[in-house]
Amino acid sequence: MTFSNNIRFRAVRASLLILIAAACSPAPDRPFEAVSAGRAPKIVPDYASVTIPPNIAPLNFSVDEGGKGTVAVFRASGGDSVTVRSRSAVIRVPERRWKRLLASAAGGSLEIEVFVRRESGAWTRFETVKNAVSSDSIDGFLTYRKLGPLYNLYTRMGIHQRNLETFEEKLVLNSRLAADACMNCHTFHRGGTDRWLLHLRGGPGTSMLLTVDGRTRRVDTRTALNKAPAAYSAWHPSGEKIAFSVSQLLLFFHATGENRDVLDRGSDILVYDVRTNTVSTTAALADTNRMEIWPDWSPDGRALYYCSAPRLETYVNPPGSDEPFAYDRIRYDLMRIPYDPESGSWGKPETVLSAADADASVLEPRVSPDGRFILATVSAYSQFPIYLRSADLALVDTRTGQWRRLGEANSDRAEGFHSWSSNGRWIVFASKRADGLFSRPYFCHIDPTGAASRPFVLPQEDPLFYGTFLENYNAPELSVEPITVSPRALSRAAFDDESAVKAHPVRP
Repeated sequence: MTFSNNIRFRAVRASLLILIAAACSPAPDRPFEAVSAGRAPKIVPDYASVTIPPNIAPLNFSVDEGGKGTVAVFRASGGDSVTVRSRSAVIRVPERRWKRLLASAAGGSLEIEVFVRRESGAWTRFETVKNAVSSDSIDGFLTYRKLGPLYNLYTRMGIHQRNLETFEEKLVLNSRLAADACMNCHTFHRGGTDRWLLHLRGGPGTSMLLTVDGRTRRVDTRTALNKAPAAYSAWHPSGEKIAFSVSQLLLFFHATGENRDVLDRGSDILVYDVRTNTVSTTAALADTNRMEIWPDWSPDGRALYYCSAPRLETYVNPPGSDEPFAYDRIRYDLMRIPYDPESGSWGKPETVLSAADADASVLEPRVSPDGRFILATVSAYSQFPIYLRSADLALVDTRTGQWRRLGEANSDRAEGFHSWSSNGRWIVFASKRADGLFSRPYFCHIDPTGAASRPFVLPQEDPLFYGTFLENYNAPELSVEPITVSPRALSRAAFDDESAVKAHPVRP
């Protein structure tokens, strides 16, 4: 490099450093003579008045206020601050500075002061956006299914895992690697990835991809006890058993309103034994007069929670109905049945929350890690609330038996497919609140009394991402560690007939 070129290189580098420093300053630098707007700014996504974990990725946002430039000043209650300047409406905070901000704000607050430069050159200052930063961390990884909105294209989908502390997303498995298979119901044992599973429909075979201690094999869970395959699975705390539903689901359509619905024509609950490769059940969980679905174990493994409704024929020409089939009267009770892990014996079922008392169908129970609460979905009817605007999150207190809808966590759109963090202080769920069409992952903090904070959507590096992304996020599940099995290894296991096994029934 010549001397003149070297001088030119240094000058360009110096200019770049100045631009970088101007884009993100560690010290507040508000515009002078800014006029107050007298209100808070409109930011997208709506990251205002929320509680966030101290280890979440930057809450990048766009300011929907017009103008030719934006300045955002972030101040942590612990004293750290960052100023971000933008020539557009988009505010992005570098990850390293964001981590320092959250570390300074943990257990306190993070305030954001927003300024917008108008076309005239004058600046407008908006009221401060105030968010709480919890001292409770969230599990570092989120696994979800992404799929399109059309039911006839459900074979084009994928399971992905996101690092919640960054914007890194990795593929777990998609339909291209699994020959257009439908894949769903990924479940982790105690939030770890040494034991986890996901279900396949079609493609290489209707089966369960079971990973134990890093080794994956395909398991056909259909037996003489259950002609339908496993779904909606839940790991026993021991890691040696998996409860699951077997269902006869039917997609049907309405002429008005939400055009789709899902009907359960019959379902039972069974248990798969990982060690013996066997499937068993008990009469109470395979009652011909009831439909049982959505199992989840208590943290001590000595009880199974599930949902149960009278058999389908109950709703055909029912008394007091003008309809030949009153599908909108199908409501499920929340049940509990004792279990002895040592002997494998079951007790007598008991009702935890009846549909009559809730005046709703009680679905998708997920027990908190300490056993104190059951997070469930309540909807007007059905066992599949994802298409129902009436679907809300609800919390049942296992100590008192009292229940309530989960306040600000709910909206006028469908909420559901929820899971707990390992410390029991956070939940994640899928919600259609943004537009009624696409479900997105939202997070809420849950305090020791069961009170929920205002939810916030999964952060993206581009804050305008959700406006153009035309796929659903489905079944979000938290885990404390990443999935280590590669997509190729999962695909090989799905097609490997030599290592595949078929489960055997154990008669009750």
